[in-house]
Amino acid sequence: MEILKIYRKKSFRVITLMMVMLAGGICAGIYLGSNWLVSTFLSEAGQKVLMEKIAETIALLSLGLDNFYLWVMPLVAGGFLLFGWVLWLVLGFSMSSVFQLADEQPKKGGEGKSKKKDFLDHKIEQERKRRLFLHSLSVLQRDGRLLDFFDEDLSSYGDDQIGAAVRSIQEDCKKAIKKYIDPKPVIDAEEGESVTIEPGFDIDSITLVGNVSGEPPFQGVLKHRGWKAGKKDVPKLSDIRNPGIMTPAEIEIS
Repeated sequence: MEILKIYRKKSFRVITLMMVMLAGGICAGIYLGSNWLVSTFLSEAGQKVLMEKIAETIALLSLGLDNFYLWVMPLVAGGFLLFGWVLWLVLGFSMSSVFQLADEQPKKGGEGKSKKKDFLDHKIEQERKRRLFLHSLSVLQRDGRLLDFFDEDLSSYGDDQIGAAVRSIQEDCKKAIKKYIDPKPVIDAEEGESVTIEPGFDIDSITLVGNVSGEPPFQGVLKHRGWKAGKKDVPKLSDIRNPGIMTPAEIEIS
């Protein structure tokens, strides 16, 4: 809409200027021609010349009528076409900045929308990951009371009491993890064994430490087997409840 307003203003100015120039030229021609006619033919000698000029003019008009379709019409049409082409060139030159602005504006708008969309997608993905992390903790709390154990002050308990509590929590959390994730070792070997890492290994699954140089295969000692998910059956994340509440408070009404 803004581009249309600019176009209307500029085209109005250009056409008005061209029309004023054309009208000024015609008026100047009429004035100078009339002045020349009056000064030339006002005297007696001038009147004789005027009669001769009238006769010549009538002869030219007669010639023009005889060749109207051959000369007059092409000349008139060519004059108007020439004037139209000149006006078109002037308009094109003066409107080039407007058309360039119109061409760049959608690109800028598209880039802005794309950046805004990418930013929103990134924020949504970050929020989803945060919610999934809290949701995983809520599952371990629900099935194994893990958060309750972390929040407990163990300084007042003996080692035997702590061991019994830890055994119970470990068993419950292990069942929950086995049920929903079923973790498997990345490398099925005992820690401390010698293993060979072949070319093309997955850098997300295996981390090389120590004196790493050259190209695979590498020979090393397994420090940790790693873990990978055997399945991904975490309970569905609620879209209604507050994602920041991992476990709601329970109140028994008597």
